[in-house]
Amino acid sequence: MSATPATLTVHDLLGDKKRRNREARMRFLFRLAAVLSVVVSGLILFTLLRGAIDFLRLVPFGDLVDDSTAPGWFPRRERFDLPTVVLGSVVMGSIAMVVAVPFGLGTAIYLSEYASPRTRRIIKPIIEVLAGIPSVVVGYFALKFIAPDIVGPLFDPDKVQNMLAAGIGIGILIIPIMASVSEDALSAVPQSLREASYGVGARKSATVARVVIPAAVSGIVAAFIIAVSRAIGETMVATMAGGLDGSGPRAVSPLDPGLSITAALTNAAGGTDQVKDGAPFQVLFFLGLVLFLATMLLNTIGNRFVRRVRQKY
Repeated sequence: MSATPATLTVHDLLGDKKRRNREARMRFLFRLAAVLSVVVSGLILFTLLRGAIDFLRLVPFGDLVDDSTAPGWFPRRERFDLPTVVLGSVVMGSIAMVVAVPFGLGTAIYLSEYASPRTRRIIKPIIEVLAGIPSVVVGYFALKFIAPDIVGPLFDPDKVQNMLAAGIGIGILIIPIMASVSEDALSAVPQSLREASYGVGARKSATVARVVIPAAVSGIVAAFIIAVSRAIGETMVATMAGGLDGSGPRAVSPLDPGLSITAALTNAAGGTDQVKDGAPFQVLFFLGLVLFLATMLLNTIGNRFVRRVRQKY
């Protein structure tokens, strides 16, 4: 006669007590890490807001647009023309994206669709390593090679330091980011979609352009948003190759020296315009808040677009 099997209880299904305690400790550590990240972000935002409010008490918001005949950013004279640094960031960032998007996306398409597995295994790690190059190295490259040997001979030899040289340097810096994230998005497209396209007679180029890229558009847009945020937030290249040492007139032409938000922050904090109090110091927090809000706006728009066009397979 066979023995009657023991009846399982809810307590038996809970598992070993030591394992439950270990999982509880890990859950607590992960929750603590999440809470700390939120707290640190909140403290940073609080510090920026407090400093920005102090700055606006010294300099009214209406005075941040210089309507004189020679508008510009001159912190030591307490002339804070916000369009000067915003336009500089937009011009340099736009040039950087013109450089980074075609080269980065083209590299991603080659690695995902045309390169052999052996070539992909070699090139992909190299691209990811290039993403970690210090920006000061790229800034020196833009200052010593791009500006005098490329931009100067092609346009104006007397203005070798300008926003065009800085934008090209920033674009080179963010090509690996654009390429790596886009390649991951393209590789995630199911092979069955490609095979279905080939099955109806489509060529490789048509399959890539009409099937693979539209299917991976959400990931490509995410790569674009990351690259734009990186371009706007780049500091050393804009500071070294932009052509202005913390102050200067408003400029719109890429061939003129310009000043980005990050370059103005760098020079105000530790460059030629270093101060310890007053409006020239408090403007650090105001510019930091502007940069934070711009990045948050870009990410919000990108996330909404990605959620709208994302396809699940």
